Amino acid sequence: MNQLDFQGRHAVVTGGAAGLGLAIAQRLIASGGTVSLWDRDLAQGRQAAEKLGAGAAFVQVDVTDETSVKEALESTLRRTQRVDALVNSAGVTGPNVKVWDYPLDAWKQVMDVNLNGLFLCCREVVGAMRQANYGRIVNIASVAGKDGNPNASAYSASKAAVIALTKSLGKELADTGVRVNCVTPAAVKTAIFDQMTEAHIQFMLSKIPMGRFGTPEEVAAMVGWLCTEDCSFSTGAVFDLSGGRSTY
Repeated sequence: MNQLDFQGRHAVVTGGAAGLGLAIAQRLIASGGTVSLWDRDLAQGRQAAEKLGAGAAFVQVDVTDETSVKEALESTLRRTQRVDALVNSAGVTGPNVKVWDYPLDAWKQVMDVNLNGLFLCCREVVGAMRQANYGRIVNIASVAGKDGNPNASAYSASKAAVIALTKSLGKELADTGVRVNCVTPAAVKTAIFDQMTEAHIQFMLSKIPMGRFGTPEEVAAMVGWLCTEDCSFSTGAVFDLSGGRSTY
């Protein structure tokens, strides 16, 4: 493992109780920092914080609820007095069906978590970062946001919106010490696969020239660097982690 310098820094990781969020939190702690795991799953969140040790704290939050996000930030700042990095990793896939069969309630849920929740977290945390004139925001998008996966219209659309939001916010903050970037992984095998059909999983695998899925640790390595001070001249940018699928 290459050594990243996150010494003395604090990060908020949404969806940090499992999957990519947990792997990212582990990498940031290994790099000398501390993390607040923002997650709605109380039992899993507490278990994750205990597993990570003294460098981690759990804050229960529903990222789709404005009041919940505000209270989570207030709680975090009371404890840490700073948020140096925000990693928006909370997300859901939604069902794998055609657009004409897509349930409206499922569409709204995917947009609410993947896009609206990310927006709320960015909007609240940016205030503290602007005041400090320093911060790193990393949004977890997806190669589906570039390519548009069939039978995953809500997920693809939400991740395309995350890419666009990243570009907008990055430009809005370019004259400050805050950097905003996103990553676009191809499929990474985590518990989120439980929300997908086997046919959709195999479709995603067939599109990856390397012939394998990514690992949470590989995503965490890039996200970890994007959270550091070394990431100083990239903002509003999109970083691929796609095993050769996306080359543009």
